[in-house]
Amino acid sequence: MTAPASPRTTAEALLPLLGGATNITSVAHCMTRLRLTLRDRAPVQDAEIRKHPAVLGVVEDGDSYQIVLGPGTVARVTPEFEALLVQARGTAIKEAQKARNATPLKLLLRRVAAIFVPLIPALIGCGIIAGLNGLLINLRLLPALTPALAAIASGFMALIAVFVGINTAKEFGGTPVLGGAVAAIIVYAGVANVHVLGHALAPGQGGVLGALAAALLATRVEKWCRRRVPEALDVLITPTLTVLVAGLVTLFGLMLLAGAVSNAIGTFADWLLTHAGAAAGFVLGGLFLPLVMLGLHQALIPIHTTLIEQQGYTVLLPILAMAGAGQVGAAAAVYVRLRHRTDLRRTIKSAMPAGLLGVGEPLIYGVSLPLGRPFITACVGGAFGGGVVGLCGMLGAKVGSTAIGPSGWALFPLLNGDQGPAALTTVAIYTAGLLTGYVTGFLATYFFGLGKHVLT
Repeated sequence: MTAPASPRTTAEALLPLLGGATNITSVAHCMTRLRLTLRDRAPVQDAEIRKHPAVLGVVEDGDSYQIVLGPGTVARVTPEFEALLVQARGTAIKEAQKARNATPLKLLLRRVAAIFVPLIPALIGCGIIAGLNGLLINLRLLPALTPALAAIASGFMALIAVFVGINTAKEFGGTPVLGGAVAAIIVYAGVANVHVLGHALAPGQGGVLGALAAALLATRVEKWCRRRVPEALDVLITPTLTVLVAGLVTLFGLMLLAGAVSNAIGTFADWLLTHAGAAAGFVLGGLFLPLVMLGLHQALIPIHTTLIEQQGYTVLLPILAMAGAGQVGAAAAVYVRLRHRTDLRRTIKSAMPAGLLGVGEPLIYGVSLPLGRPFITACVGGAFGGGVVGLCGMLGAKVGSTAIGPSGWALFPLLNGDQGPAALTTVAIYTAGLLTGYVTGFLATYFFGLGKHVLT
């Protein structure tokens, strides 16, 4: 058996197939995809790229050319790819504009993703430790260890606003540490001594949304100072004014406004599941795959993070994860019915393990989307699965996730809810949603998702 190619070898193989270094204006990656902006689409060799053993699929979204490499692999290949570009063209690639013809909304969402996506590994790690700690507490095992695990799991979340501030300043062209310094004000215990409109501020008020706004303001103040402060005094005056001005505005304005918005998000999520959980779950589970296709799912990242910060878990992610279950069910139906399509069956067989673990791109772009109708029936499966989870929320058993990123079976270690972490009821509800998504996606696709032109 041939050993898998190294990240460097993969990057070296893909670069010439994309038209070389001069044809690439920007490079980024998410959890599974290498995202590129190209000068010219003509020299790209699609067929050869798709044939590469490391490539799971190719997606085009406007000017964004996305190569699906899978979780883990993309994080290793991207730095090697960027290094090749730097060697070939110097540092110009880092300064190139992303998505020259992108809409303002997509540019904004990409920037939001650039701020929050780097936080996902820490959210996952701390979330799994929190779930393990909850299981030990429920089973009354290792009582001397659980306080230590609680500290490990909670430390990052206590300071997540600082990391958001650092990433925000970095993304918008400011000094990262200044963005973090201003955002740190929000979580500083001493803000309880500050009174605004007759009320004391609460540490953490405004959360990640306040941190994002504070760091963005700090970046604007810093850039204003850089243009006007004499160079000899810049090292003293610019950081001082940046922290002072942005800090005062944060304390006497942004914390109140962002706190109100954060509270509204939490209140609305609770109200939605309590009063319209089944309908909300049905709609969200059914529409999530199209949102992913359009890149609009990135707008949910700050909402997930806010809910995790407030409540310890996001109730939206288990519902949205049902879209992947519908996709798995639809692919299984295609596998069963299209016995003569050995190419599709081979793709499904190799991609199904990833699909069960929540990585749906290989099944989406390799199976359901090219066939057309199975993509719709996959959405139907996701809708019914989401409806089941939402219905249970209406009945008083909310299911949430302590982190964002994983879905499918990979979400089990991160489950939490109003029944407590690692509760049997929480696991059972999520399992019921997955099974509903699998079965509904399978049946909808088996009976309605395959036309005669595909079956013959």
